[in-house]
Amino acid sequence: MTNPADTQIAITGAFSYSGKYIAKKLLAQGCQVRTLTGNPSRPNPFDVPVPADPFNFEQPDKLIESLAGVDVLISTYWVRFDHGQSTFLRAVSNVRHLFRAAKAAGVRRVVHISITNPNPFSDLPYFWGKAILEEDLKASGMSYAILRPTVIFGKEDILINNITWFLRRFPLFPIPGDGEYRLQPIYVEDLAELAAAHALSDESITLDAIGPETFTFNQLVSLLRKTAGSRTLVTHAPPMLAQKLSGIVGKLMGDVILTEDEVVGLMDNLLVTESPPAGHTPLSKWVEENKETLGARYAHEIKRHY
Repeated sequence: MTNPADTQIAITGAFSYSGKYIAKKLLAQGCQVRTLTGNPSRPNPFDVPVPADPFNFEQPDKLIESLAGVDVLISTYWVRFDHGQSTFLRAVSNVRHLFRAAKAAGVRRVVHISITNPNPFSDLPYFWGKAILEEDLKASGMSYAILRPTVIFGKEDILINNITWFLRRFPLFPIPGDGEYRLQPIYVEDLAELAAAHALSDESITLDAIGPETFTFNQLVSLLRKTAGSRTLVTHAPPMLAQKLSGIVGKLMGDVILTEDEVVGLMDNLLVTESPPAGHTPLSKWVEENKETLGARYAHEIKRHY
C-alpha cells in the first residue's frame, strides 16, 4: 500500500462529476492531486489548490510534461455519445494518447474507469471502445486497476435525475420494450471510494463496480415514480418509438435524452453482471433521502460536458 502523503495523483476531470468525488477522497487522505481537464478555467471546488492543465491530447510533449512527477493517473475521460468533434473514435484515440504519455512520463499506476461487459466485437461504440482501452492499458506495462461501473447515481447524475424529472412533469412515460432488462446502479461516493483505494494499491485488478441492488427498468421507474409522488402514466412502447419520442423532447431541450445505442445496451442487459456488489449504498435508500430535490431540475448533458 502506497503512502498517501508521498503520492502525486493526476485525475482527468477532477472539477467535474465522478472525478470531483474521487479527488475529494484522495485529498482527504493527504494525497497531492492535480487535474487534466478540457475546461482548465473551471472553478476549483476544493479548499486547497489543485493545479489544472489542459488535456493536450494532440500535443504529446505537453501531455507528458503535465504528467511529470505523477505516480498515479486516474482516467475518467470519456464521451456518452458523438457530438460535433467529440466522438467515440476520438475518445479512444485521446485515451490512448493519455496512456502513452503516462508511460513516457514514468507514471507507475493507472486507475481506469471502464464499463460493465466491454466487448471489442460489440456493435456499440461505448462498449467496444472501452474494451480496446482496457487491452491497451493491460499491455502498457504499468500497474492498473480497471473499474467497471454501470449507471452512476448521485446528486449531480443525469440518468436517475432526468427520469425523475420526466415523471414529475410529463403525463406519459414510455418504457422501451418490456422493461424487464436489469441494471445495478452504483453511488458516486462508492465509486470514488473504490477508485481512491485502488489508486493507493499495487495490485493489478479488474473489478465490476456495481451497487448492492439490482433493478429491472420497470422497477427503477416504479421506484422513482413513487418517490416523486408522480401520477404519470407509465406504459411500454416499441424501443424505436420510445427513442424517437425522447429525441423529440431532446430537441426541445437542446440536449440528447437517450440514444439508440443506450436503449440497445440496456435491453441487452449490458448494465448487469454476476459479480458481488462492490458498492454499499442502496439506490432505494438514497432516492428516499433525496426525494425533495431529485428531478427538481433537468440535468443538461450537452451544457455540462460540451
